[in-house]
Amino acid sequence: MSPNGSDRSPRRPMRRKLLQALTAGLVLATATGCTYEDFPRLGMPTPTTEEAPRILSLWQGSWAAALATGVLVWGLILWSAFFHRRSRTKVEVPPQTRYNMPLEALYTVVPLVIVSVLFYFTARDESELLKLEKKPDVTVNVVGFQWSWCFNYVEGVEGSSGDAKTSKELAAIPDRYKDEFPADAGGVYDCGVPGTENPQTKNPGPTLWLPEGKRVRFVLTSRDVIHSFWVVPFLMKQDVIPGHTNAFEVTPNKEGTFLGKCAELCGVDHSRMLFNVKVVSPERYEQHLKDLAKKGQTGYVPAGIAQTSHEKNRETNNL
Repeated sequence: MSPNGSDRSPRRPMRRKLLQALTAGLVLATATGCTYEDFPRLGMPTPTTEEAPRILSLWQGSWAAALATGVLVWGLILWSAFFHRRSRTKVEVPPQTRYNMPLEALYTVVPLVIVSVLFYFTARDESELLKLEKKPDVTVNVVGFQWSWCFNYVEGVEGSSGDAKTSKELAAIPDRYKDEFPADAGGVYDCGVPGTENPQTKNPGPTLWLPEGKRVRFVLTSRDVIHSFWVVPFLMKQDVIPGHTNAFEVTPNKEGTFLGKCAELCGVDHSRMLFNVKVVSPERYEQHLKDLAKKGQTGYVPAGIAQTSHEKNRETNNL
C-alpha cells in the first residue's frame, strides 16, 4: 500500500505505457499489408525481368550486412550498459584504461572489411547489369524532357521508311550505339504530355510497349535537364543526361502493365513525369508498332542535346 493509503502501485502506469507501446509497434508492423511472401524482398517489388533478381540479391545482402552490424553494435552497447553500470553499494572509480591495441585494431579493420566486401559485390553486379550485348532484340530511344517522355522504337516497321543510322533526329546518339541499329529502320514513335494516361489502367503518362522474352536496349537521351528513367518492378534505373548518352539492357519476363517515373528532381513538375510500361507477347508488340505507323507516327522525334566534344573524347579513349 502506498503512503497515501492507495493500493495503486507506482509501477503500474509504467507497465501500462510499456504495454501500449508494444501494442502500437505490433499494429505498425502488421498494418503495412506485407505477407510472408513479400517480407524476404525487404520492400522491393516483385522482379519482372531476368536481370532484376541480381539487384534484389544485392539489396538483401546489404540489409543482412547492416543487420549483422547493428546486432553487434547493439549487443556491445547493452553489454557495456549492463555489466559496467554503477554499483549501488560501492562508490569507487573504475579501472582506467588508456588504450587497447587489439580492440582498436579490431574496430579499424572490421569496418574496412565490411566496406570492401560491399564494394566488391556492388562492382561485380554493376558490371553485369551495364553489360551491352552486340545485337539486342529491341532498341528503344527513351527521350526525357520537361515534363514527359517520348519513345523512339528503332525498328523497321511496315509503312515507315528511312534509316535510323543517318536520321538527323537521332544525331545526338553516339555512333557506337548507331552501329548496332537495325538496317533500314524507319522507326515509329510515341510521345506523352502531362495529361496522357494509359487507356486500360488510367495510370498517368505515356505507355512504352515491350515484348516479353526479348532483350531490350534502352538508349537514354535528354532534351533539357537531367532526368532518371526508372521502371519500378525492373529494379533498375539510370540517369538521362543532356549531352551524354546512357544505355542499359533488360529482358522482361512477365506480361503486365507497370509503373515508371522520373527518379531525378528535374524541376517544378517533376512529380508529373510518369509513364507506363506494357509488356506483351512479341506478336502484340509488332502489331502495336504497325498501329503507330497507321496513325502517322512514323520516323523519330528529336533525341535530345548532342554530345559535347569533351564527352566524345572520353568515350573514344575508353574504347
